[in-house]
Amino acid sequence: MDGKIWMAAALGLLVILGVTAYNMYQENKYRRKVREQFGHSDKDALLEGQPDSVRDGRGGAGLGSWQNKEGRQGKPLVVVREADVSKNTAEEHAAARAADLFAGAERPSEKPETPPVKPVGMLVMEEFGGDGLDVEVEEDEIVLLEEPEAEGGKFAFSAVPSPAREQEKTARRERLLMDLDDMVKQDLPWFEPRFDYMAYISLREPQEFRTLPRFSGRHRFFIAGCTMDGLWQEVEPVPNVYYQGFIVSLQAISRRGLASVQELEDFGAQVDAFAARLDAGIKLMDIAAFLDTARPLDELCERVDQTIAMHLVSRSTISGSELRAAMERAGFALSHDGAFHLEEDGRTLFSVVTMDNSAFTAALLASQHYKGFSILFDIPHVPVGSRNFDRFMDLTVRFSSELGLDLVNDKLEELSMEWLKDVGRYVAARQEEMQKVGIEPGGELAQRLFS
Repeated sequence: MDGKIWMAAALGLLVILGVTAYNMYQENKYRRKVREQFGHSDKDALLEGQPDSVRDGRGGAGLGSWQNKEGRQGKPLVVVREADVSKNTAEEHAAARAADLFAGAERPSEKPETPPVKPVGMLVMEEFGGDGLDVEVEEDEIVLLEEPEAEGGKFAFSAVPSPAREQEKTARRERLLMDLDDMVKQDLPWFEPRFDYMAYISLREPQEFRTLPRFSGRHRFFIAGCTMDGLWQEVEPVPNVYYQGFIVSLQAISRRGLASVQELEDFGAQVDAFAARLDAGIKLMDIAAFLDTARPLDELCERVDQTIAMHLVSRSTISGSELRAAMERAGFALSHDGAFHLEEDGRTLFSVVTMDNSAFTAALLASQHYKGFSILFDIPHVPVGSRNFDRFMDLTVRFSSELGLDLVNDKLEELSMEWLKDVGRYVAARQEEMQKVGIEPGGELAQRLFS
């Protein structure tokens, strides 16, 4: 009798061991499958991985916790601004540079710090249920990356005087309806001299526009006109509205990078041809002096132009209809760009995208299953304050709980509380940099610079 009991116990133990081994095998198989499907970077986010930039055409395809602004996967700390090619021929214009235009700043050196990551499982709900993250950043605190330093300790972009103008074609100046020098002094809400390259046009006779002029190029342009009663407004093709002068600008800094000397020269040539057709006088900004001001600002924009991505992965799959229902309960709406967006006051706060660069569509969500998704925090576009980052984390934890998803890094490891707090401090430091130069995160200038 005792022998039978021992045999039954041994058999039961073997069954238990067999089930455990099979579960371990299935878990490892699942991890390999997800890695093969989505890829992974060679370094953990916020650790020693060197950042990639899509400015030079490179782009990762991993599950890094930092993504580019279009929601496409990238390795840690991916920035989304193209290469600065404005330096290629800047030396040709050295003689025309204005003195004391800007307190120059050296290009920062980025050396990623390596804070430890301590796995603590899914304790996020408990930690973020209280007062939120403490994201106040001391002046000399090192947060994730060493703070770049410029000459004098910080950038000083505010109150930059308008650069000298390099061209002026006013053969019959006495007949111009507006004084070009007075036009240069205009402080208008549509223009920012730190990154808008401007041309000033004064007419000899009032001009009505039935169609707007078009200027070719990859950068945004804007035209403001002064009516005959002295009011400045955006130029529109409205009958019986006559103008006496124009200011035409090219936005030289955006997520496309900084405009090159050639691009600025091409824009100036197009505006010059436009003025010639109107028999008008024209003044153009000095290119080299303008770039002396714009280049340090572009370097700062490149540094802060990042998106935080939290990855939520299922151990099996989740249905698209279930995913969409969870998004809509949280206030997200499916957009034409194939992502879910949470908007407030007409601007996007957070976005949810797929993990394989595909678009969410109503048809696919109704019929397809997903391995997971990423929720994005676009640093320059989200208004400053720890409240917004806490809200971002609360939503992440909510989706994790409702849909039974794991919050993981690029190696499919659960994120530690120390890592999450470091991210909060990192966001605060980058947004503080923006505020120091008068660019409010989520504000009008930020919307222009990071578009």
